[in-house]
Amino acid sequence: MSGRDTGTCTSRTVWKNTSVQKTTNTPDIFGVRYGDIPISKSRCIHLGCFQRQSCRLPFLDENQTLSEDAMLEIAKQHRGFVSEVIYCKSHDGIFLTYYSSEGEVSFCGHGTIACMYTLIKNTPGLFSCSEIPIHTNKKGQLTVYNRIADEDAVFISAPNPGYLPTGLKPEDTAAPLDLCDEDLSREFPLEVIDAGLRTLIVPVKSFQKLVSIYPDEPCLKKFCLQNDIDIILIFSLNPADPENIAHTRVFAPRFGYLEDPATGSGNSAFGYYMLKHGIWDGSSCSLEQGGDDREFNRIKLRFQDDVLLFGGKATTRIDGVYYY
Repeated sequence: MSGRDTGTCTSRTVWKNTSVQKTTNTPDIFGVRYGDIPISKSRCIHLGCFQRQSCRLPFLDENQTLSEDAMLEIAKQHRGFVSEVIYCKSHDGIFLTYYSSEGEVSFCGHGTIACMYTLIKNTPGLFSCSEIPIHTNKKGQLTVYNRIADEDAVFISAPNPGYLPTGLKPEDTAAPLDLCDEDLSREFPLEVIDAGLRTLIVPVKSFQKLVSIYPDEPCLKKFCLQNDIDIILIFSLNPADPENIAHTRVFAPRFGYLEDPATGSGNSAFGYYMLKHGIWDGSSCSLEQGGDDREFNRIKLRFQDDVLLFGGKATTRIDGVYYY
């Protein structure tokens, strides 16, 4: 296996019993701190329908536990390589805990898809189940809908939405987002919805402006912290591909990186927003996401039995044993 100096690890990096499936956009090696606790089946996951979005999935054995400090330290060692680390324990139920390099994350949609797609596909007892309950550390129990056999995808029930009050006006968001006031649309309102993460939703007039901005990360992080916002989703109803209902981008500087190129929780909040404002009728639809520096990602949404679902699939790129 080839490796490279990532510049992010402060100690020796070691993989054992590791296989790698290389792609153009996947780093050769992810930083792993050497220690004496093997964490079985640690995988680097690249989401199949969420291109250029990766997360790390440590699958813990039945007798393994990690402290909050240990989970945060592992996440910090992966800063710059993956957006989140999802810790999965699948004994007497399936339990998920999410961390970024900045701390514990309430919910990670793309990581949940990656974890459950991988776990279901490789566990015969789960593959035959159409619905699987999971337990998240911050958002309680959710349901996974196994559609791998017919759609090669899993769908996750989004957390129930919270429609949060905000004193922010559209013009307050312009400077932090590197926009002018005239770039902001007043056709639909600015709103904060929590469907896993507190998401500020901002309408933008122009598709070209939407995909071309790259805000200053420290400035945007300060804005999010001052206004108790987890992520910011900006959108246009004029996507590049008319088969998609909208184009979105999601900024997440609070979690240690500027932009999340494919987002389950943010687009779930946007799904509830579209339902509320009559943009979407709840039938199966897709969104495109990303800036003009990447191929756009496609996110699937559907609303059934009064539950919003988001879905996708995943590909394993690195598979081995993690030593902490």
